[in-house]
Amino acid sequence: MLTVKLRRAPREDARAPLALPLPDAAAVPSALRAAAEAAGFTGAAGQAVMLPERGLMLLGTGAARRSLDWEEAGGTAAAAIGEARRFAIDARGLAPGAAASLAAGACLRAWRFSRYRSEPAPGPRRLDLLVDDPEAVAPHWSRAAAGVRGCLLARDLAMEPANTLTTRAFAARLEALAEHGIAVDVLGRKRLAREGLGGLLAVGGGSETPPRLAVLRWRGSVAAAPVVFVGKGICFDTGGISIKGAAGMEAMKADMAGAAACAGAMLALALRRSPAPAIAVLALAENAVGERSYRPGDVLRMGSGRTVEVVDTDAEGRLVLADALHYARQFRPQAVLDLATLTGSIVTALGSHRAGLFGTDAGLLAQAAAAGEAVGEPLWPMPIGERHREDLNSAIADLKQCTTGRLQPDACHAAAFLREFAGPAPWAHLDIAGVDDRAEAAPLGPPGPSGFGARLLDALVSMYFEH
Repeated sequence: MLTVKLRRAPREDARAPLALPLPDAAAVPSALRAAAEAAGFTGAAGQAVMLPERGLMLLGTGAARRSLDWEEAGGTAAAAIGEARRFAIDARGLAPGAAASLAAGACLRAWRFSRYRSEPAPGPRRLDLLVDDPEAVAPHWSRAAAGVRGCLLARDLAMEPANTLTTRAFAARLEALAEHGIAVDVLGRKRLAREGLGGLLAVGGGSETPPRLAVLRWRGSVAAAPVVFVGKGICFDTGGISIKGAAGMEAMKADMAGAAACAGAMLALALRRSPAPAIAVLALAENAVGERSYRPGDVLRMGSGRTVEVVDTDAEGRLVLADALHYARQFRPQAVLDLATLTGSIVTALGSHRAGLFGTDAGLLAQAAAAGEAVGEPLWPMPIGERHREDLNSAIADLKQCTTGRLQPDACHAAAFLREFAGPAPWAHLDIAGVDDRAEAAPLGPPGPSGFGARLLDALVSMYFEH
């Protein structure tokens, strides 16, 4: 993450480029207007014009009103700065919240993952944020930085290769969050068996790295029922016996993006000392092929006691989520939200533009959608119809895991399946397949893992569960 320094004025010896946020051409300082006009600068959002002879960047903000608008402007500046190690943004004259959002966007766009490179990836490392009153901006920046750090944790985890981020290693990374005041409990195979979590045990049975259920708890400071996040953490998904094709399988290292987002949200809540209690229940497994792999046609007894007929071992995510959702019921939550890279069906429906939103409570669904819009992680409501549940009727068990055949509404079937295990609390299911990874650069991130969901969950708690 960029090192951000709040300053009243530029460094005296500064040679770093300085970005000037401007809403339109009329706001360009008179000494720069000729150059701005020659470069075609209009102040439109997303526009960045470098004036290298002056060490300046004209940064278009348009009629920025939302925090997200300022974040995207900051991200545009970070992208345009190129390989400069340090740069500055002149936020003097702006409201403290807008200044902090500029820095947040710059940090999100400047993220790089260089852990396995011989040389660090090029790009900025430091940002000087020029403000009128650093003390006034500091609390806004602290709040924004917490969400950024949570998002970047999710990206870092999703970027890790599966040979290093095994289930054990993932659990160890989560246990390290204890330094921030998050209580972490990791259930190993024996405890999973005692809890009867047959779905999670079956999915992880074929791997030499055993399944885990990680429970992260932020106690907050108010006496209230917790908000619970449930995440799919498949550290690698071969598809199991219903094995995937080779093309694109390398991307299955990130099939734990839902769990990563939940972990990032928990970190954000802890860093900003949220008063709201929250719990994350993360199902970690590798869906591998081995002598103990589960099979199509198997019948599994889940943690809830219900039985499930396995149809496709590549539909493993809903099995581990079902057990995690059931386990979460013991915490008597006021709301439950699960996140998962669950189905290709949702990508067919929504592409890489929005995540699918399913659930049982209109109020919670509206809150989740509003939080997503606030942070640039948009959702789209999807149905769970009676027929979707009827399609899962089984001749041998309480229900089937999925259906067979082409052109099936699998995202809706998966949501209908999960609803059977979600319990009485308001529940929302976010199918984030398609939005967990960026094929192209965007204002708030380079190509690669997006961290989708981490900031959304943090914003949801801030907007609706802290008052």
